[in-house]
Amino acid sequence: MTPYFLRNFLPKKDTTDGQLPLLTALGKLTWIQWSMVFSGWLAWTCDAMDFFSVSLAIPILAKPAPIGFGRTTATLTNAITLTLLFRSVGAVIFGILSDRYGRKWPLVVNLLFCCALQIGASFCNTYRQFLAARALFGIAMGGIWGLSVATALENAPVETRGFFSGLLQEGYAVGYLLAAVVNLTAVAHSRHSWRVLFWIAASLTFFAACLRAVLPESALFLRAKAAREAQRANGVVFESKTKIFLRETKTMLKNHWKLCIYAVLLMTGFNFLSHGSQDLYPTYVQNDKLLASQLATKATIIGNCGAVAGGALAGWASQYLGRRLTMIIFCCIVAVFIPLWILPSAFPGLAAGAFFIQIGVQGAWGVIPIFLNELSPPAFRATFPGVAYQIGNMVSSASARIEAVGGENLRTTVKGMDVPDYAKVQGILIGVVVAFIIIVVLFGPENHSSHFEKHRVAFEEGAGQDDAVVEDMERTTSHPSSESQLDEKV
Repeated sequence: MTPYFLRNFLPKKDTTDGQLPLLTALGKLTWIQWSMVFSGWLAWTCDAMDFFSVSLAIPILAKPAPIGFGRTTATLTNAITLTLLFRSVGAVIFGILSDRYGRKWPLVVNLLFCCALQIGASFCNTYRQFLAARALFGIAMGGIWGLSVATALENAPVETRGFFSGLLQEGYAVGYLLAAVVNLTAVAHSRHSWRVLFWIAASLTFFAACLRAVLPESALFLRAKAAREAQRANGVVFESKTKIFLRETKTMLKNHWKLCIYAVLLMTGFNFLSHGSQDLYPTYVQNDKLLASQLATKATIIGNCGAVAGGALAGWASQYLGRRLTMIIFCCIVAVFIPLWILPSAFPGLAAGAFFIQIGVQGAWGVIPIFLNELSPPAFRATFPGVAYQIGNMVSSASARIEAVGGENLRTTVKGMDVPDYAKVQGILIGVVVAFIIIVVLFGPENHSSHFEKHRVAFEEGAGQDDAVVEDMERTTSHPSSESQLDEKV
């Protein structure tokens, strides 16, 4: 008998029957649906822009005061590590608020929190102050992804979700791209140096908060609120929504604990992949390959162009090839291009390596938003994907420091100079991580084209069960739950 993980590799025909072609489905979207997708994308872009501002600023921050903090690269990467460590806290806080109270205002508050901390980080004068600001920013940053993805995907038709998943996730690459452009232009010509990065990022984040504030609440929560008010008008007495939410959360955790473990393992691998290939990249090409700062920034920009292309392509392809098969294909692309990423010593080869490896890295990542949302217990799609993502981030938080310390202890000679061998360390790390991800994805579950928009929200009775769809929205075809798929394999 064919193993389960192979039988479920390609999308089943009954999950795609009746779906419109992508361009037709996109043409039928309302301006509200487009706005929801754009709002989620912009929020994630702002988040990434601030995060990568630190990566780009490390060479400047290493300079003596008053320009920088006069610390080594390995020491400065503690700021990145702290941000990643505290992101899981924010994912829990804002994810619970979003699943309980709705998508709109928790995301607005989350963005304003980010904006305030971006401004705060820019006025830090000591290394300790900077570490404290980045740790707090980690809490704010942790909530953005889960809320943004849930907002965008649950308001989009099933046919478009693979494409929007890739587009949405590459807000991460666009944020990095914007930070690199600012670093190449404004930072280089301003007496305020690295602080300009955070001021511009804060301005964009504030705009994102204002945009989300003027858009309506997600359709799922508007429907749930209307149904509750209609029943109350008919004399129905309800239990507290918070009590229902807590009870359904307990039911969800009891039913899906194995799925939680799987999601954390998956996201640990994926976060090592992204942070291991990106966080230290500007420092790597400057210190190891001896590129000038401007060339390093240009290589980063080129790499992120590849990331955007890879994410959009993979997200679209996953709608037809399946989520897991697409991720495995793009992980193989990463493996193939590791030599081109680490072996060249001149700008053209390094830029080409950055472009192609980021097609693979962010192509695989482009499937993650929809993959996790389809696997997630339907009523908890802000909390479950967000917390799994950020716990994976927490486990992988030391990736930049591992590479920095490893490179400083594993030296090489370039043009007669003794330099850190970041290339070898990064090549080994990414190779191992790619192998790990392929194994985890290959043997994992998939719930392609799940209609999670028809499920009850978390403060409605029975929401902790996978089959708790709204009665007048029940789909004509049923899809197996992610947990039952995991049970079948176990």
